[in-house]
Amino acid sequence: MSNVSLVTTFILTGLPHAPALDTLLFGVFLLIYVLTVLGNLLILLVIRLDSRLHTPMYYFLTNLSFIDMWFSTVTVPKMLMTLASPGGRAISFHSCMAQLYCFHFLGSTECFLYTVMSYDRYLAITYPLRYASMMSGRTCALLATSTWLSGSLHSAVQTILTFRLPFCGPNQIQHYFCDAPPILKLACADTSANERVIFVNIGVVASGCFLLIVLSYVSIVCSVLRIRTSEGRHRAFQTCASHCIVVLCFFGPGLFIYLRPGSRDAVDGAVAVFYTVLTPLLNPVVYTLRNKEVKRALLKLRIISVLIQGK
Repeated sequence: MSNVSLVTTFILTGLPHAPALDTLLFGVFLLIYVLTVLGNLLILLVIRLDSRLHTPMYYFLTNLSFIDMWFSTVTVPKMLMTLASPGGRAISFHSCMAQLYCFHFLGSTECFLYTVMSYDRYLAITYPLRYASMMSGRTCALLATSTWLSGSLHSAVQTILTFRLPFCGPNQIQHYFCDAPPILKLACADTSANERVIFVNIGVVASGCFLLIVLSYVSIVCSVLRIRTSEGRHRAFQTCASHCIVVLCFFGPGLFIYLRPGSRDAVDGAVAVFYTVLTPLLNPVVYTLRNKEVKRALLKLRIISVLIQGK
């Protein structure tokens, strides 16, 4: 990192809102954060305890729940601090660097993981008889590890490109967490090359993953339409519906923020709330309410806990 940087502390301006709404927004986001952590922990616990859920699909779901829990933790607590007091807006240079790295690390890993999950559903529906051998435990572990390593590499590029620049002041980041686009505006050097590289880097990852997911689901739809019974088609579509919902909620806002032309403004902060705050909450809700196997496992877990308390 450059030694020319004079800024040692950044100030996060937070979400644009009236000061009178501080208490209300603090309560709302605190509730969402608590529900997100508890919901994803519950998914992890249920899948761990129910042997019937020890399948490739739920293996990837445990990775997704783990990522969502920490993805929300990277941004929401600091947001709550900015809402609680003016002093909570300050973040040190190195803490800002760590937050940006963790944010892009978990976000890009989740992006890759959605792609792997769509491929898993493609194999399960298109090749049901060969699915078990094609998606073995070793293959699942290899795919999951690849998503984490790819996410780490992607994030390292974003972090190095951003913080290699000198920062001489001002130090106010027009966002509620440290992200590359608003930080680049504060650099006292030409950032055009950085912006182009970051645009291409994020564009290739996000657009490429989204395209692969679309291709997977086009193939899935073609396979489902060949199923003779309406009940079979309904079951196959229902299996993929949950994944489609969370994919759209995650990729839509992200593509809007990072790939649209023109300058970024306060709208980005509001849009970012969808994939940094709401999507991590949405995942356990969608996969629980729309999945019969998970609901059965939750019911079983509840019955066991009642029996234990009754003894």
